[in-house]
Amino acid sequence: MRVIHLIGGGDTGGAKTHVLNLLKELNQSIDAQLFCFRKGDFSEDAAKMGIPIEVIESGNPVVGLRELKRRLAGQKVDIIHCHGARGNLMGNLVKKHLGAPVVTTVHSDYRLDYLGRPVARLSYGTTNMVALRRVNFYIGVSDPMTDILIERGFPADRIYTIYNGIDFKTPIHPVPKEEFLQSVGMEWEPGDVIAGIAVRLSPVKDVPTLLRAMKIASEKDPHLKLLIGGDGEDRQKLENMAKDLGLAGKVCFAGWLDDVNSFYNAIDINLLTSISETFPYSLTEGTRMHKATIASKVGGVPVLIDDGVNGLTFEPGDEKQLAQHLLALSQNRELRETFGERIYEKASREFSIDRMVEHQLEIYESILKRDARQKSRKRDGAVICGAYGYGNAGDDAILKSIIRSVQELDNAMPITVLAKNTQSIKKRYRVGSIYTFNLPKMVAAMRKSVLYINGGGTLIQNATSWRSLWYYLFTLRLAKLLGNKVDMYGCGIGPVTGKKNIRLVKRVLDRSVDTITLRETDSMKELESFGVRRPEILLSSDPALVLPPSPDLDVDAYLSRHGLEKGAPTICFMLRTWYGFEEKAAAFAACADYAYQRYGLTPVFLSLNIFHDSSAAQKVVPYMKAPYHILDDGAEPELLIGVLGRMDVVVSMRLHGLIFSSLSGAPLVGVSYDPKIGSFLKYLEAGTCIDLKDVTAQDLEQAVDQAVASLPQREALRQKAQRLKDVERRNIQAVAKLLEREP
Repeated sequence: MRVIHLIGGGDTGGAKTHVLNLLKELNQSIDAQLFCFRKGDFSEDAAKMGIPIEVIESGNPVVGLRELKRRLAGQKVDIIHCHGARGNLMGNLVKKHLGAPVVTTVHSDYRLDYLGRPVARLSYGTTNMVALRRVNFYIGVSDPMTDILIERGFPADRIYTIYNGIDFKTPIHPVPKEEFLQSVGMEWEPGDVIAGIAVRLSPVKDVPTLLRAMKIASEKDPHLKLLIGGDGEDRQKLENMAKDLGLAGKVCFAGWLDDVNSFYNAIDINLLTSISETFPYSLTEGTRMHKATIASKVGGVPVLIDDGVNGLTFEPGDEKQLAQHLLALSQNRELRETFGERIYEKASREFSIDRMVEHQLEIYESILKRDARQKSRKRDGAVICGAYGYGNAGDDAILKSIIRSVQELDNAMPITVLAKNTQSIKKRYRVGSIYTFNLPKMVAAMRKSVLYINGGGTLIQNATSWRSLWYYLFTLRLAKLLGNKVDMYGCGIGPVTGKKNIRLVKRVLDRSVDTITLRETDSMKELESFGVRRPEILLSSDPALVLPPSPDLDVDAYLSRHGLEKGAPTICFMLRTWYGFEEKAAAFAACADYAYQRYGLTPVFLSLNIFHDSSAAQKVVPYMKAPYHILDDGAEPELLIGVLGRMDVVVSMRLHGLIFSSLSGAPLVGVSYDPKIGSFLKYLEAGTCIDLKDVTAQDLEQAVDQAVASLPQREALRQKAQRLKDVERRNIQAVAKLLEREP
């Protein structure tokens, strides 16, 4: 594989480190050549590192393009990889000549790159914004950077994410702390705690907030000092500000750093105060030296720093919170050492240069595969439709499982999801998304796709609305008429009432659907009663069953944030508003009090739908005497599965509350407002089910008694869920069979 990298050549900081380290390592596996359009420190450092580099010195893009074409004449180039405004411009100009796809790495928010430089922003910034729109693929340096691109209308399914990685293997030989501090002119005494920041001194790095925080913290801890490494247009302004704040002798401006390792070796606390970042090297470079870290909560910072676990974060611009964090670490050496070791362990595992290069090679392979596929196929891709984008973790789990399974089957297949909240879908799953009722775009997508998936859940029913039933039947018919294979994936069926509606369901499913996989036996019986015969019908199980729980550390941190101790006995209620629920609120409250008084189970109310379920909990808790917790912050399905795995008993009106809980073998009590609740428990062969209209405090208490009594059989309950999990593979096997028959 031959990849050419195009870059302006005036880059500094994280972008420079990323490109040079990446190219050095890439050339161990592929042919990666760098073209730089300016001679200077960047090009000289690349040459010193042994990176194949050619410099084209021309401020005129026309002349530069002509020279670039000349040097590449007769050479085969597989991918053009651009960095920065000049690289993006030249990549777009040369791509037709080379016939290769163009990918750009977006190292920072391009709208902030020229902050404080209006002329450069107008010229280079505008050129870059135009060039970016014409690139084929994108790489965001952190998930938040990718989210920014999606928010600005860049195609979510053509954006990759990569995190900066550094070398944790090569030994580091910094100069002694005393020697380095003396070399930069810092006043320092034994016992002082030195906070440090290595940064370009520009507005986006927000050093003024740090100086104001230092003023507050140093008045309470005179041993706290600040070392600022770096240079930039704001240096004189910041030095004057430090003097005005009375920080003389407490703050040292070290200037440009030639030896960052010695800088990090000399400090005790590593800092980042930016108002915008992707995933800054200054953090990972500090972790390599086992330094406790405080950083503004921007970009990919929360991916590295678990607040309060391996470091501290603060809201950008909040000098008071930053000052509190400075004091917390300056006055607690043990905490500094603990955070330093924990963040080193995480960074060395997840953000090494080896992992970065491995991921970059995977991206290149994907780009080549997708580019070739796009050129050779007239139709391609899958459209997935369901009740998505409504804030329901159960539906999110279904969608996540379907997308993962399709990508496992064919990782280059374009995916488009019909959803209410398209931005949320694009950000969370990195796929295309169309608003549920945007008919023109829906038709356009189906004309290009080869597969339509009616995705999980109980969509074919009219208990909630005849309009939703008609909508899903319409999309099934439309997809078939526009030439798609049609699959109904791990779904539930019914209830459907009314003879006309039943006849309509039978006619559409028989004419339009190729395969139906069902999540439980009652749905099979429902289809049989409708007389549906033509599609291949298979019994499977709910797609959400295959999602894994989050790691224990993440679950522990989540529960701790909500005041729940690890191992504390709990009973979980997953309730929802429904007709007649308010009349039953007192019965649920009595059950919660009973579980607490009789068994010592603390009631926890967990929301599956962030827009509705907490209001159901709020209707119950006024009747209660027992202490309780409400968890309603929209956790991801995997985290909910992990949290429910810690519960001793689960009482749920939510189907996916029961499904998630079954994976850990938690004893279940279902409260049915819909036949699907009882159908799942019957298919699982576990748990107790009570109709909502029949709920009494006594019935709930008896069900809790039975659940508590079954706790010793928890492993047997988990094995029942495993049986359903094993047959879930039939869902994607049915899709694979359809695609094999694709003409």
